[in-house]
Amino acid sequence: MSLTSWFSQHVVHPLWDIKDRSVRLRTLRALRRSQWQPLELMQQLQWQRLRAAVQHAGTQCPHYQQIFAAHGFDPHKFELAEFRRLPVLTKADIRNRTPELLARGLSTATLGHHKTGGSTGVALTTYFDLHWQQVRTADAMRANEWASWFHGMKAAAIWGNPPEAHTLKEKIRSFFHDRLIYLDTMNLNEASLRDFVTRWRAAQPEILFGHSHSLYMLAKFLVEAGIDDLRPRGIVSTSMMLIHAERLVIERAFGCKVTDRYGCEEVGLIASECERHDGFHLNIEHLFIEFLRPDGTPAEPGEEGAIVVTDLFNRAMPLIRYRIEDVGVPSARRCACGRGMPLMERVAGRVADYLKKPDGSMVAGVSLVERTLTAIAGIEQMQIVQDQPRALELNLVRAPDYSPASEHALLAEFRRVFGPDFEFRVSYLERIPQERSGKYRFSICRV
Repeated sequence: MSLTSWFSQHVVHPLWDIKDRSVRLRTLRALRRSQWQPLELMQQLQWQRLRAAVQHAGTQCPHYQQIFAAHGFDPHKFELAEFRRLPVLTKADIRNRTPELLARGLSTATLGHHKTGGSTGVALTTYFDLHWQQVRTADAMRANEWASWFHGMKAAAIWGNPPEAHTLKEKIRSFFHDRLIYLDTMNLNEASLRDFVTRWRAAQPEILFGHSHSLYMLAKFLVEAGIDDLRPRGIVSTSMMLIHAERLVIERAFGCKVTDRYGCEEVGLIASECERHDGFHLNIEHLFIEFLRPDGTPAEPGEEGAIVVTDLFNRAMPLIRYRIEDVGVPSARRCACGRGMPLMERVAGRVADYLKKPDGSMVAGVSLVERTLTAIAGIEQMQIVQDQPRALELNLVRAPDYSPASEHALLAEFRRVFGPDFEFRVSYLERIPQERSGKYRFSICRV
């Protein structure tokens, strides 16, 4: 670790936590210890937290009071078999019943929020309290350490819509605390890739982090260009399914193993590979995770099941039996690393296609959908289809607040990204068909 990284880790980060009165590093230290406990002890803690979360939801949130009453469920006489009979919470439930999902006495104006299109192309806003955000960050930091990424290290991030530091405080945080250089996935071309290589060589980041397929695009460029001097200590892949063939290219390009992880904005980190790269450790200290068959019964180890998650810490907007709309495969194996956390074999339902510009540049569909859904009012769901080199079809499901201004803003954004010579066809649909996994393909490229 460089001297600057050591200073950031041992001085800047602790002082920043004191300034913010944050439990982030304290939680991280607890997670470092708890990961080595036997599975049985971890499940006991998970069970206690599950009971507390469900009881809180049943007393503080009108939505769950109604659901529990309708199904004869008493959260104070908690039985797992009865809990599993409760209906799952869907994205539509969250969009349609946001006020009833919030704990009494809380205002959205005082809470943090995530507004995301996610990998499904469906606009969604969830709310959280500050304590939950700090716990969520600690979860990710522990998983980072499995990839040799310790807080304070300089990292290179391949991401869409990278943040820019404007104020003096933001610039100080960026330089001493966050320590990131970015490659914007909205603009992947030879010029931007070569510029990123130049900035990498100047900054010498110790870690590489980004969308799985974007990592592959960079790695493919490096291999084809014969560039072999970018050597991070670790690589963290997220946001999309990491295809094995692409993993091999990434590891060849950087001379380093890839650590894949899985999560979502609504609940944070769900599972991550450790240094053994032999399955995904489930984050059971802070989540209760189920894998369900189509009939709602639990999937067996090795069997695909819909991933349903209960957040054990978000007291502002409890998410009880939340169906993420991904499919995963639970495992009965134990990892040779010795950690007590159970394994998931793989995620079976997250796919993203890149769109192509006439000059050969690539646009990450996940970044484009994310940007438009979060920035433009009135779009409930969107799917981008490219069948021709200079044409895109935009399939839209309109929300009640959709207006001509929404379409104008949407087309302006697409023209800005793809140029004036592109043709855009807008189709309004009642619904967009789902894939087998239950998710929507937000971007389909057939060129």
